[in-house]
Amino acid sequence: MILQSGKSEIEGVMNQIQLVAQVVEREMLRYSPAGIPIVSAKLTHSSQQLEAQVLRLVEFEISAIAVGEISGRFNQLELGTTHQFTGFLARKNRNSKSLVFHIIAITENQAIN
Repeated sequence: MILQSGKSEIEGVMNQIQLVAQVVEREMLRYSPAGIPIVSAKLTHSSQQLEAQVLRLVEFEISAIAVGEISGRFNQLELGTTHQFTGFLARKNRNSKSLVFHIIAITENQAIN
């Protein structure tokens, strides 16, 4: 898992995540009122990370969403498969404090099964 922070050209702050995760749940492909395809899912991640010179087991589940063209590729991934995803975090909705991982890229050759 790579969390990156720093300056970007848009809005002055970067919000980008790269995550190797397993697709464990996926909803049916649906469309927004504007006709944009959307797929929601749950991803799980498990790794060991070095923190303060000690290995730490990191395991979590995160809600994810693929919107637009990437939703077609995401919708065809087999459940239980592991891939590298790139995206950003945003609130689930305007009034929510919950975060959702918005997938903008899937790296094919990073599949680890």
